[in-house]
Amino acid sequence: MFALLAVFGAFMALPLVYAINNAFKPLDEIFLFPPRFFVRNPTMDNFFDLVAIMGNSWVPLSRYFANTLVITIVGTVGHILLASAAAYPLAKYRFPGSKTIFSIVILALMFSPHVTAIPNYMVMSWLGWIDTHLALIVPAMAFPLGLFLMKQFMEQIPDALLEAAKIDGASEYRIFWTIVMPNVKPAWLTLMILQFPMLWGTNGGNFIYSESLKTLNYALEQIVLGGIARAGVGAAVALFLMMVPITLFVISQSSVISTMANSGIKD
Repeated sequence: MFALLAVFGAFMALPLVYAINNAFKPLDEIFLFPPRFFVRNPTMDNFFDLVAIMGNSWVPLSRYFANTLVITIVGTVGHILLASAAAYPLAKYRFPGSKTIFSIVILALMFSPHVTAIPNYMVMSWLGWIDTHLALIVPAMAFPLGLFLMKQFMEQIPDALLEAAKIDGASEYRIFWTIVMPNVKPAWLTLMILQFPMLWGTNGGNFIYSESLKTLNYALEQIVLGGIARAGVGAAVALFLMMVPITLFVISQSSVISTMANSGIKD
């Protein structure tokens, strides 16, 4: 079984290995046919050219990076907190309209982002958030998948555990932060893994028009559009955009698996 999993794991890693090799290939190897999987004459010229191009940009690379970092971190953390806070009463309390609210959440999961693109733009326009980072952050915080996932995990926490905390004098906020959130760690780590790459890879779409507010992905996409002469730089860009989400996944996936294995609480 281990040998079989190793074979499939190696096969799934091939695109990443190919992207890493491509980033270090000179132009003559990138356009070589049939293409070579591994680089023969590795070079750092692609990365040096990327730095040189961004150095001549009207907006510095650090500004694009800061914009992307703010959108990604605030959107991801806000999504986890909002989804968790909304899921807790839906999972552990019964109040008028709770089932209807959760049914609406499930219904929202069935709509593709392309279907809601125009209504979303209209809402952002009415709020006056066009050409601001809020137009990207707030919709990401309200992503319905997070609420659904957190509610399903919170329902597995025994009510007896929460009742014991209340008897000991714990407030609802303390129960939420010290009991509920640690026990649903796999859920919010999963949300982080899902939400972070989506926000990291956004280019602003139709919401951001000011150059100083645009994201790193947009700036790097413009570099790639320079033609075949920038194919090497494009390979370096692809590797740069891939490494951050992959690094986050590698760091957090062990915690997800470990917490899932050790968080089984039963009455």
